[in-house]
This record gives sequence, structure tokens and C-alpha cells, in this order.
Amino acid sequence: MAKTGSNKIQRRQFVADLLAKRDGALVVPGLGSPTWDTFAAGDSPEYLYSWGGMGMAVPTALGLALAQPDKHILALTGDGEMMMGIGSLGVVANHAPSNLGILVLDNEHFGETGKQTGLTSNQADLCKVAEGFGITKTMLVTEHSAVDDLAELVFKTPGPTFAVAKIALSEDPWMLPEKDGAAIARRFRVALGLAQA
Repeated sequence: MAKTGSNKIQRRQFVADLLAKRDGALVVPGLGSPTWDTFAAGDSPEYLYSWGGMGMAVPTALGLALAQPDKHILALTGDGEMMMGIGSLGVVANHAPSNLGILVLDNEHFGETGKQTGLTSNQADLCKVAEGFGITKTMLVTEHSAVDDLAELVFKTPGPTFAVAKIALSEDPWMLPEKDGAAIARRFRVALGLAQA
């Protein structure tokens, strides 16, 4: 039986409203739209952008969570990227970092490759997959009004936590941050006090 969700959430405003509640959390946005939305919400040196690393948002955020146990970390990714790196959820569950939250922006399409219908549009339930790996604190969000509860889960609740937000398939203008990986990494390290400006 096909799953149903509202898919009414407007992604860009939703991400902006969520990040406004991050309270110092570090953010690892994934490939494409999560990066553009994060940048559009207001750039910060505490955002670790990456380019071309599909499937790497959650593993990168996991490494960061283990290296920075006193900071809360959010991996912000899309459904296609999450499916590509699905095994990373098993590693997250195994390490069980209490400071890691994962949010999947799920438009049920492969937005970066032509908007083909994605696997989550029918049978695949990412929350159940995460639970199967052992991540017990999950949330499915289908309305913008749930942003406060979502922020509580991904920024405040001891993790690891995992959420899926069913978003509309939209065409927001590209908002592209710095593309120099070394510069991004350096400013991130400076923001964490690991390097001098």
C-alpha cells in the first residue's frame, strides 16, 4: 500500500525556520538543495558545506559528532542522498552519538538528476529503516507547523535522532555558497577554535 503524506511543506522557508532554532548546533548540509537552502537561510561559518559528495552528509556529520562531543550536530540531507548512503545509519546506531540529529528533506523524487520518482514515494519508509538499524528516536513531519517539535528533536533531544520532512517538489532559486573546499574547511575550523583566522 502506498504511503501518504501532505508533501505541502515549502522546503526553503522550512529549513530557514528550523535553522533559526539551531542554538549553536553545527550543520552538515548534503548535496544540492540542502546546501542551497542552508546558505539561503543565512550563511554561517558553522555550516560545513560540501560539493559533489553524494551520500556523505551523514558519515561526515557522524565523524564531526564523535570529534566534537560538546557540540550538537545536524546532518541535513535529501532522500536520494540518504538512500545512497543508507548503510551509514547502521554505523550511526552502532556509535550512538548523543549529539547527532539527522533530517532528511524528502520530496520523493531524485531532484538533482531530473526529478525522477524516488523510492520513498511508495514503499520505502526511511523512519522505519532508521529504526531497523537501531535509531529509536524518529519523527515523520508532514506540516510546517511541526518545526518547533522537530527542532526539539534534532537540536535538543539526546540522540542519535532521525527525522523525515515530506516537502513539496519545488524550484527555488539556486543560492550557492563558497565552492572552495579548503576555504570552507578552514573557516569551519576557525569557527570551532581549531585554527587561527
